[in-house]
Amino acid sequence: MKFRLLVRSIVAIVLAGAATRSALVRAQQPDSLQARDALTITVVNQPDLSKKYIVDQDGSVMLPLVGRVQVAGLSPNALANELRRRLSEFLTDPQVRVDLERPRRIFVFGGVSSPGMYELTEHMTLIELLARAGYGGAAEALIIRSKGAKAPVLPSDQNASDVIRVNLREFEKDLEEGRLSRNVLLQDGDTIFVPRRDPNRIYVSGQVHSAGAYSIAEGTTVLQALALAGGPTERASLGKIKIFRLMDGRQKSINVKLEDIVKPGDTILVPERLF
Repeated sequence: MKFRLLVRSIVAIVLAGAATRSALVRAQQPDSLQARDALTITVVNQPDLSKKYIVDQDGSVMLPLVGRVQVAGLSPNALANELRRRLSEFLTDPQVRVDLERPRRIFVFGGVSSPGMYELTEHMTLIELLARAGYGGAAEALIIRSKGAKAPVLPSDQNASDVIRVNLREFEKDLEEGRLSRNVLLQDGDTIFVPRRDPNRIYVSGQVHSAGAYSIAEGTTVLQALALAGGPTERASLGKIKIFRLMDGRQKSINVKLEDIVKPGDTILVPERLF
């Protein structure tokens, strides 16, 4: 809960400073031009034609003399050749150069409300990106690091040079203690995947006030798990609590104490006290 409140606070700060710039990513070649790219087109000895252009959302640009040109999917060299061909109707042997100025980008998808591509700002961290993307309280985030990637990279992709797992429940505990070591500084080309399935979930049933599934941090005790479920009822038999745990492919029943540590996937059963 505290972590979500922190995220909401960061959302307010981020949105006050700059609007989120995101777009769904389409598969294409790494050097191919796409919407919102910045192009510097230089025509030798033609200063009126040499300037910077932004590719429109439909993948085209409007240029003097030649009119609108569809550039999405072309490489800078291919576009230079096409402009040279078109300008040759007006100029003698035109020399054209196209330079691509693409901002640094990162990608986020999975359990967020606004997946897509985001511009990487200076010193952007994981928590800032999750705030921008509409993080909904998942327990884990994966950072798939592939320097300069132009499209999302999966953990199994051969281009993924590194996969960083961040336990957001542990992150919550760190924040309460003033530690920010898990707040990873993002890099150009990073893909952040937020699993929709919570790998840190446990189930609490029986004599508790709010039976159900709960996400836990590492080192959570049985007593803390009961607190997540609203605490035991007055009819709970705290001395006979059992955990059902998958071990060696079989479901086993374990008698536990309140100070014992629970594990992801556990089902805690609090039986009724017999009078």
